[in-house]
Amino acid sequence: MTLRITLLAATAIVSVPVLAAAEMNFSAIPVPTTDEMKRSILSSETVTLDGADTTIGYHVLARSGDTIGSGTFAQLVDQDGNPITGESEYGSPDADFTSFLPVGDKIYSITHFESRPAAMYLSTVAQDADGALTYTDTKPIDFSSVGGLWVPCAGSVTPWNTHLGSEEYPADARAHAEATSLDQIDDYNYAMVAYFGVDPATMSLDDYRRVYNPYQYGFPVEVTVTAEGEATPAKHYSMGRIAVELANVMPDQKTAYISDDGTNVGLFRYVADTAGDLSAGQLFAAKWTQTSDDGAGAADISWVDLGHADDATIQKAIDDKVGFMDIFNVGEMGADGTCAEGFLPSAAEGRAECLQVKDGMEAVASRLETRRYASMLGATVEFRKMEGNVYNPDNNSLYLAMSEVAKGMTDGDDLDMGSSNDVRVAKNPCGAVYELSLDDTFVATDMKAVIAGVPTTYAEGSEYAGNECDVDGIANPDNVTYIPGQKLLVIGEDTGAGHQNDVVWTMNTDTGDLTRIMSSPYGSEMTSVDWYADLNGHAYLTAVIQHPYGESDEDKAADAADTRAYVGYMGPFPVAMK
Repeated sequence: MTLRITLLAATAIVSVPVLAAAEMNFSAIPVPTTDEMKRSILSSETVTLDGADTTIGYHVLARSGDTIGSGTFAQLVDQDGNPITGESEYGSPDADFTSFLPVGDKIYSITHFESRPAAMYLSTVAQDADGALTYTDTKPIDFSSVGGLWVPCAGSVTPWNTHLGSEEYPADARAHAEATSLDQIDDYNYAMVAYFGVDPATMSLDDYRRVYNPYQYGFPVEVTVTAEGEATPAKHYSMGRIAVELANVMPDQKTAYISDDGTNVGLFRYVADTAGDLSAGQLFAAKWTQTSDDGAGAADISWVDLGHADDATIQKAIDDKVGFMDIFNVGEMGADGTCAEGFLPSAAEGRAECLQVKDGMEAVASRLETRRYASMLGATVEFRKMEGNVYNPDNNSLYLAMSEVAKGMTDGDDLDMGSSNDVRVAKNPCGAVYELSLDDTFVATDMKAVIAGVPTTYAEGSEYAGNECDVDGIANPDNVTYIPGQKLLVIGEDTGAGHQNDVVWTMNTDTGDLTRIMSSPYGSEMTSVDWYADLNGHAYLTAVIQHPYGESDEDKAADAADTRAYVGYMGPFPVAMK
């Protein structure tokens, strides 16, 4: 079946108003209600600035499996560059963060794929006089020097013009250390061994442990590109090991906020020793002191110091195969959640634990078991599905998406065991976006929800049946970006039952009003919304459609080609919008 990309102008029937008072307005699109609409990419056709309309639309740069120059976009490869047979003949359908990097007189683009093993592709971009972009060639980036790449999710572009990716959902190293048989290890990890030439279908526990070190993965990943198109990756071990959604560097070029995806997770702040260099610095974890339980809540934020480290020291510990039992002594937790003298409680990794850091291992614990160590020191490790974050220079604030408000964020949940039960708000399966106020050194001082989804029941047979969150509001916010000067927060969704079709919204940060500007086909996720204010005289909003028909409605794909990811952009916009 041919997928349709449908551009809908402001005259289309819409369920949310276009903001008459805003300087910059996107034409709105309607809620997808027909099968044809739900199989299509719906996109705003125009944007209005100071009364003048500009045609934008959504433009596809590449899809999984495309041949671009001499490369096959999205093909997974092993440490020797040999293709790995994956779940799809088209390569990974899990395209995620995509950057544009102008270097010299060229533009490069990096796309990473949220797979195991993972890949990043470097593509060369042609830009015509009207601002239209085209990929002219593509190739995989070699990660063999850092042990391969694991499940990169969101990302950012640093102020010094490098691609800053991520590694999400690293394995529980305690489970890895304690396993006596392969079936005691989460099979989510198995696929990674293919990177090292081991067949996950026939491997033994010894085979698995020989090639797979859980402490090798879970870090921010920076890629530097030269004018000649050579890409060099580096994992920043000094920034800590968590389920990195993304690391986002502030304008001081030293402070980075690192969001942590999953259950019972934390928010982390890193301060580099040197501006523009993430290889050494101080790491902090947020402490939530609740000030309101209204909606998704509000709190004062303080910071627990996790200490200083540098990449080289932590890399040596990894290379030396330091294990969980080399870092911690493990005790028993009492029924009342207390630990014996000398041990501290942790609520991380989905279990309540009593742990004691062995002498001299504090720095290693802080970077290889970051979430556990933060919990032991009293930081808040109760958040659920923490997603993207973005800086707002107009307000000197940070927006942070929480895809779901649940589990450890509610009061009295089993997952509060071992925690200080700091977050005590009502469950909201539709999620929320928070705003964090920053001081003049980019330190967050408080946090409050500024928009939340609304759980809704639609009658069977109604045009909105199949949606469990209000169709005129957000559902499970994930990636976010901000358009400076226009007070527009852009919110991309990663939702299954919340909305049947994932949506991209703009939100006026003064009024809270929403405009629906894009929706994706059945079963896909909207990722990599990112604003580029000036790329050789044109502006762009990137948007990636991950795994169509892959998260729900799998039976609706007419053929395998429908499931290929889309990497593209909205625009070009006039550069005056920066």
